[in-house]
Amino acid sequence: MIRTATPADVPVIHRLIRELAEYEKALDEARATEAQLHEALFGDRPAAYAHIAETDEGETAGFAIWFLNFSTWRGVHGIYLEDLYVRPDLRGGGHGKALLTELARICVERGYERLEWSVLNWNAPSIAFYESLGARPQDEWTVYRLTDAALAELGTNA
Repeated sequence: MIRTATPADVPVIHRLIRELAEYEKALDEARATEAQLHEALFGDRPAAYAHIAETDEGETAGFAIWFLNFSTWRGVHGIYLEDLYVRPDLRGGGHGKALLTELARICVERGYERLEWSVLNWNAPSIAFYESLGARPQDEWTVYRLTDAALAELGTNA
């Protein structure tokens, strides 16, 4: 059901990323191209990794894209899950849980001590799903982001 993505999966991953962006009401922000995804996942210096969830018939049900982070407090890597998406018509079939289980397995196998991700505050179904697996919100932290003009301004005034 879960396998490591291959370069042949890039077009379907790209399509599903666009579906995810539409679900999150941010389609205009999803600007990544297939070429960028290919380079990030399979280039000379991969920046991210991907797993694919498939149905018993071999149809792509969803994906997880993740990368390594590092905890200065624990002194080891962890996994940051950038995106987890299961097609709406295939939700409830265990694909999301299987993807998270695979990432947790990788953490345990490699000695990573954290598996982290963000979820939109309004996404109650996902929050309930994550909490059913034992995940807990880190509500004492607030995510900050620099992007677009603010990033360019700060980066050019260095």
